Amino acid sequence: MEQYAIGVDIGGTKIAYGLFDGEKKLVYKKKEPSNPDLEAEPFFDQVADTVKGILRDFHLVPEQVRGVGIGMPSYILFEEGRILKTTNLTKIKDFPAKAYLVQKLDGMRVILDNDTHVAALAEHSRGAGRGFKHMIYCAVSTGIASGIVINNELFRGRYGWAGESGHAIITPHQGIRCGCGNEGCLMSYCSGSMIVRHIRQKIADGEPTVMAELAGGAEKITAVHLQQAFDQGDPMAIWAVEQMAQYLAIWLYNQYEILNINCFVFGGGLVHFGDRLFPRVRELFDEYNDNDLPVYFKFAELGDDFGIVGAAELLY
Repeated sequence: MEQYAIGVDIGGTKIAYGLFDGEKKLVYKKKEPSNPDLEAEPFFDQVADTVKGILRDFHLVPEQVRGVGIGMPSYILFEEGRILKTTNLTKIKDFPAKAYLVQKLDGMRVILDNDTHVAALAEHSRGAGRGFKHMIYCAVSTGIASGIVINNELFRGRYGWAGESGHAIITPHQGIRCGCGNEGCLMSYCSGSMIVRHIRQKIADGEPTVMAELAGGAEKITAVHLQQAFDQGDPMAIWAVEQMAQYLAIWLYNQYEILNINCFVFGGGLVHFGDRLFPRVRELFDEYNDNDLPVYFKFAELGDDFGIVGAAELLY
């Protein structure tokens, strides 16, 4: 009997679903909005109802499905499948999501993991990390995080969230407070959301920039406006991109020194900075690194499907 798999990618604004056949081929996908105002139970009721709908539409019974894999931006006690907190779906916290969904899905197998781990699984098995025994997936977007693959296995750590390297503290009690609760973590200097806070602070201090005009106000500035201003030679934009490069290079070099993994795969919104950012990151990394052994910087290959692909990979 062919064993299908369902991968679910849960984000702050959308939920994506993918149905994969016995050869891991994506045969169907669907998106629907996620509702951040929902408490955990009604939120996962929606997920369960959609999964059941997919099974009905394809005339599948639970015995034909190896399970449902779910990736989401949460701290998850992996073995238990309990969500401790979720950064952009704040009402989903301290919730036994795995047990709840198993009940709602009539005993089907359910595995949950965080979104960076899921992306690492996807890119290692079917994307830019293919063929590498060790790999670090580098999520560079609204946040900064790592998915660590060692000996072809995802490393989760004791509780399940190994790789929250963006929250490593480098300037204790100095700088902008991050959502992690600390001041001075790496992410607070170079993620897409946090660099905008640095820009807004400089604007409030009276420094000039075209970014406020491009965005229609300082509070509307995003990383897209930063790229546009950089292309126009705006001094504050050039400063901001250099700060991002400096701290991203420190982040990567520290991981290289700790783990001695030489394949970094970048995915997320900051990838769109392209040559504005990553050649400088590489240059700085090479300045810190005093040997000539190969270190690979690669970009994710799976596009928008990485979340459902990686979620399905949890089941294999």
